[in-house]
Amino acid sequence: MEKEFEIHQKVKVIAIPPYVKTAEPMPILRPSSVIKLGEVGVVIDRRPGGYWGILFSKGAFLIDSQYLEGADATDTQDEHTTKHR
Repeated sequence: MEKEFEIHQKVKVIAIPPYVKTAEPMPILRPSSVIKLGEVGVVIDRRPGGYWGILFSKGAFLIDSQYLEGADATDTQDEHTTKHR
């Protein structure tokens, strides 16, 4: 069963996909190293095939729902702490 998220919801990466696609009109494959395990991003849109457009610190990428889960307040706090280091 596919996971459902809300637009603007914060989500966390729970597994790293083999590669990621940019969330542009003409998606480009990027190495999975552009995102990190546990990284928190914001849902920007829903795409066909179980993909979600997620905005991360290094850009917006299309991520399959199996690699994501909803982020809670402690995940968001970790994200802010990491950015200021």
